[in-house]
Amino acid sequence: MELLPFFEWAETSFLGYIGKTYGGVYATFGQSVHLMALAVLGGSVLIADLRLLNVILKDVPSEIVADQAHKWFKVALAVILSSGVFMAAAVAQRMYYNDFFWAKMSALLVGIIFVFAVKRPLLNGTHADIHPMVIRLVAIASILIWFSVAATGRWIGFSG
Repeated sequence: MELLPFFEWAETSFLGYIGKTYGGVYATFGQSVHLMALAVLGGSVLIADLRLLNVILKDVPSEIVADQAHKWFKVALAVILSSGVFMAAAVAQRMYYNDFFWAKMSALLVGIIFVFAVKRPLLNGTHADIHPMVIRLVAIASILIWFSVAATGRWIGFSG
């Protein structure tokens, strides 16, 4: 399936037009909101995973930390996806040809699948029922996956 026509359309869409024409809107809504949501998402991942690794918040049950962090994760992810679509629409054709964009989208997809297909289902119950090594491996994998999303996303800015 060829995706270039979709990216060409996105750049000429209303979102693409707003992003290109009104730089202040692009910078304020797109970049600022995206970066704030990234901070919330990264913070929620780190808080949950560092608790699972028994590094922080040792006096709080890991189930509570993981559940609360996941709520913030979902909100941040929704904001990141919507602001990311807005930002990408303004430069859609350039993103189409950017290898780091595709690396980030791949890492993001892996991260989303990991959270909703592996991490959340595994941690939904009582953590005491899960082998500690499994919990540690899930936390380390999560940190590595989300670090790769952030790193590839940052390289989009350096490559363009």
